[in-house]
Amino acid sequence: MTLRAVSRMGELPMTAARALISALLLLCVAAGSQAALSAVAKPAAESLKRDFESCRAHANVDACYDAIRWNPSDPALLVALGDALERAKRPSDAIRAYRRAASLAPNMPGVAAKISAAAAKLSRKPASGGHSAHEGTAGKRYSNAAPESQSH
Repeated sequence: MTLRAVSRMGELPMTAARALISALLLLCVAAGSQAALSAVAKPAAESLKRDFESCRAHANVDACYDAIRWNPSDPALLVALGDALERAKRPSDAIRAYRRAASLAPNMPGVAAKISAAAAKLSRKPASGGHSAHEGTAGKRYSNAAPESQSH
């Protein structure tokens, strides 16, 4: 046997040992990050629950958005957001939240009625000028110009 062959035989166990140590280190890091992940997940779950309750009970729109950030595919949470937006007199945003909930859970009871009620409120909303067409000014035109039939 040559000296090179002997030195290579000594390298194989060293490489295997390095691989084994690397694997053990990776396992330790993974186990540590699982513990860190659960330490982060527990407060997040508590925060989600607190935001969900604040959203439903107090119609806190910001709490609803915070809760949806944690769980964006929860139709009950989207309906609660829609309800909070309705109470905040934002029917167009409420319709958007209700429609998203309906797309996630098509058989959820009451969502279609909430959409139509919000749409009815949106259609009853006065024009942007602040005056309704039914306040007695319909058909009247106010101008400083003299009628065309008069001559000056």
